[in-house]
Amino acid sequence: MDVLSEILGAVKMEGALFYDAEFTAPWGFRSPSSSEVAAHFSRNTRHVITYHLLTEGKARAELEAGEEGTDLAPGDIVIFPHGDAHIIRNGSPSLVIDNGQHLDEIMSHGIYRGRGGGGGAKTRFVCGYMESDRELCRGFLSGLPAICKVNIRNDPKGEWLENSIRFSAQEAAAEHAGGEAVLARLSEALFAETMRRYMAQLSPEQTGWLAGARDPHVGEALAHLHRAPEKPWTIAELAQKVGLSRSVLAERFRYFLGDPPMTYLARWRLRRAAEMLRSTSHSVAQIASQVGYESEAAFNRAFKREFGEPPARFRDHAKPRQRLAGV
Repeated sequence: MDVLSEILGAVKMEGALFYDAEFTAPWGFRSPSSSEVAAHFSRNTRHVITYHLLTEGKARAELEAGEEGTDLAPGDIVIFPHGDAHIIRNGSPSLVIDNGQHLDEIMSHGIYRGRGGGGGAKTRFVCGYMESDRELCRGFLSGLPAICKVNIRNDPKGEWLENSIRFSAQEAAAEHAGGEAVLARLSEALFAETMRRYMAQLSPEQTGWLAGARDPHVGEALAHLHRAPEKPWTIAELAQKVGLSRSVLAERFRYFLGDPPMTYLARWRLRRAAEMLRSTSHSVAQIASQVGYESEAAFNRAFKREFGEPPARFRDHAKPRQRLAGV
């Protein structure tokens, strides 16, 4: 059971590519935080994950706070899962361009083509973002560091994906019909492939959602829960499904995810409900039933404990804002 595909489908990651860049050393730019980018969407409930795919030359990615950094080579993709502001550079430029000051232009321009630098060694890369509901992706991103890097140029599948993105970026920049839609789908495929590769290279002692998904028994349990969260699961039934005792399954779940299976399921149901309250016109009773609650009253109580307000009030507060001018 492919639990990674299950969760990516459930959290509804949506991708786009916004930057096709060619710089010559020395150069540098600041990529703004998730909250800065999310402010340019009509829904303020979105979490934005920025990524950069280096296709030629070299660069360095660093958190703006300066605590962490990594060198980039051709074929490397670096992702900032928690939305930290960061710097991408080669050398020590006298001026680091702050893309946060140009978000209106960048987000409304389609594919933004960046060119510049000091005339030295060339670096080419493409940048994009993934967005999802903030609550839905919170558990999935738990345990990931601020910077995740993998190389996709080491096998035919990765090479095909990189070449497809480079070609499609050129097509979209030339304003050929459908170019940006193709890039959006390729961005989603790139993110999924990056997470798959990152999960495969995790150390045995790693914890968090991806580490749990890699574990044969915990991963299978997660897949069952995400495939049918509305089902009246019991720990006994889930343990039987994955071939473990109840105590061992609960222990392994706690080790990787910090909670036993039923606590994880209860929280996931409520996060799904929150997303449905924001994105659908279904009644509170309908949503309660769809996420596995037998009564609306029980759902209301559980939802208020998790989010601090009842579902109806939460829905009122989560209504989409007016989109910013020019975006």
